Amino acid sequence: MPLAHPAPSSDSPLLSIQHLTARFDAASPVLSEISLDIQPGQRVALVGESGSGKTITALSILRLLDAVQYDSGSIRFGDLDLLTAPESTLRTVRGRSIGMIFQEPMTALNPLKTIGAQIAEVIVEHEGGSKTDIQERVIELLRQVQLPDPEWRARSFPHQLSGGQRQRAMIAMALACRPRLLIADEPTTALDVTLQAQIMELLTALQAQFGMALLLITHDLNLVRRHADWVAVMQHGRIVEQGDVAGLFRAPEHPYTRTLLAAVPKPEPLPPVDPSAPPVLAAERLSVRFAQGGGAPRRWWQRAPDFRALDGVSLNLAPGETLGVIGESGSGKSTLALALLHLIPAEGRIDVVGQSVQGYSERRFRSLRRHIQIVFQDPFGALSPRMTVGEIIGEGLSVHEPQLDATARRARIRAAMADVGLDESGMHRYPHEFSGGQRQRIAIARALILRPKILILDEPTSALDATVQKQTLDLLRQLQRDHGLSYLFITHDLRVVRAMAHRVMVLYRGQVVETGNTGDVFSAPQHPYTQTLVATV
Repeated sequence: MPLAHPAPSSDSPLLSIQHLTARFDAASPVLSEISLDIQPGQRVALVGESGSGKTITALSILRLLDAVQYDSGSIRFGDLDLLTAPESTLRTVRGRSIGMIFQEPMTALNPLKTIGAQIAEVIVEHEGGSKTDIQERVIELLRQVQLPDPEWRARSFPHQLSGGQRQRAMIAMALACRPRLLIADEPTTALDVTLQAQIMELLTALQAQFGMALLLITHDLNLVRRHADWVAVMQHGRIVEQGDVAGLFRAPEHPYTRTLLAAVPKPEPLPPVDPSAPPVLAAERLSVRFAQGGGAPRRWWQRAPDFRALDGVSLNLAPGETLGVIGESGSGKSTLALALLHLIPAEGRIDVVGQSVQGYSERRFRSLRRHIQIVFQDPFGALSPRMTVGEIIGEGLSVHEPQLDATARRARIRAAMADVGLDESGMHRYPHEFSGGQRQRIAIARALILRPKILILDEPTSALDATVQKQTLDLLRQLQRDHGLSYLFITHDLRVVRAMAHRVMVLYRGQVVETGNTGDVFSAPQHPYTQTLVATV
């Protein structure tokens, strides 16, 4: 017989963390004197940069970290101290009284089991019931989280769902036993801006429907402002400030809180652009098709219709201009970048620095690559772990300027590192020895060393904390002023686009549905899809 939910008295918090200090083995504390109360039905946000201790705090509530030593403090859930409770008791709490939504559903879900089987597992473990009753509850849960065709989705495996659908399945699993407290660890980080809004609105509605408390762990202050009642700010393993959301956002007291709030991207004066100057990059009726399988049963000789990832996209980019490209996942943003870089076949006309590349072979296009470079979303994945930073940054010189001797080559590498604010002493170190923000600077230096005219920036700040994001955006602004660079800025963060771009182009299902000056598009969007996007800011 499973234990009942702990029932705190009416005047006590549902969850109370008091003076919690924790460390990994003999290392310095990763949590220091953490104190936080969550009231029944309250929505509490825990914010801070990566490494501040947010996720460790959340995992400590459920005692999911075997390697952590707790030096002092308590975590009380009702009348139960979770820090001293035996494992058998904790198993009755996890998933039943306290549910958790993990940051990355693809790694949190079992790839070998269907979605329905994984949700049913939680119900069987904690409440039991007949097979028919459990199946009906699984379908109802999937319906409550608004998954289309829940009967079909219950029989699907995680890889057969989109990112948003997987996150909804995780929410259904966390809600299976109607917990009193739901912990959501960065539940929207990997999602598009429209999906972020949908997931948070869903969580807020379900929280109200079930009367549960919500602990939201995030670095997105916009989500906190919209969806939390109370906020606690963490830095270096400590809670440096907490209070009601409206009051703290209006008058933050701690310097770190003020720094976080100041890091939200804000529009700044952009360098002027001459609209009459010949574009450095142009595309006319650009289309990309991919062969696909699946669909309705057909005879073996019948080929599935091609998928149009881009459909008649046209654009132009003036010298020194930033064109923001926005749209949800699958809209064609990254496909557009690859097509412009001649990395995938495309129909239509592309001009790079005034030269038409239609019909160019890969070998012939290579000489133009020095004029158009790319900075990828994930700098850690884009940098070779087997090469030093100096080798990574200077690699393009061996292709495009092989005549340089060793002295000239080192001078160019040092200059590129100085441009992005990196010390030349790091030239002989490897990518894993740098922070996320420093790795992104290395990626930018690698692109800059060839002195290009165009940088394609594919989600260059989405993996960065708010303060590091601000530093990167300030760097990109400075580089544009110093070198007259033109940016094709691909992102789903509308605040970044509004702060950085002269013009905006909105992609939806492979087509341009709206384009115009950034201020005009944000103040008076014309297309319904653009209106939906802008409403999330």
